[in-house]
Amino acid sequence: MVNHRAGSGAQVGVQGIEMSSDWSQANDAELVAGVREHDRGALHELFVRHEPWIAARLSHRCADPSIVDEAVSDTFLAVWRKPVWRGEGEVGAWLWGIAIRSLLHRLRPRKNVVERLAALRGSQPVSAEEEVLARVQYSNVGMALERLSPELRAVVQATVLDGLTTREAGQLLGIPSGTVKSRMSRARTELRRSLL
Repeated sequence: MVNHRAGSGAQVGVQGIEMSSDWSQANDAELVAGVREHDRGALHELFVRHEPWIAARLSHRCADPSIVDEAVSDTFLAVWRKPVWRGEGEVGAWLWGIAIRSLLHRLRPRKNVVERLAALRGSQPVSAEEEVLARVQYSNVGMALERLSPELRAVVQATVLDGLTTREAGQLLGIPSGTVKSRMSRARTELRRSLL
């Protein structure tokens, strides 16, 4: 419960921590600046604005709602602890980078996609996409994927299997988007060679 203090422009939260009440008019950059100053009201407004779309996008990459919830919580906890947005690009893109890394961390040790799909099979109907992926594991394509170097396999996993854009994959893997494109090109070439 939030109590309004008479005569001030602030609110006092449950733990007695003062929260500014005027963050609803601030832009995202101002909210991050507020979080840097340890203002919980700024964090709350950032959460209200961005949590719905972050949770929805993470849900497309993970069928377990509890893991998605934990990844969302981890995201905003990381923002609170270390709000290091450099002022480049959109705050939403920065938050998404944290969110996808949080999700991947929750999924580690990363089982391969076929094992994850097999685990879900009992609780959900199997989609055509899942059937194709399950058949791929022991096919020539699956074996060709296993022969790729770890950095090429990581790019294929991020862009093809996890559905990330080149920019998101670059942020996730800590490499420039141009490097993602060149590694993906090399991966395609190696896969073609392996499948001939």
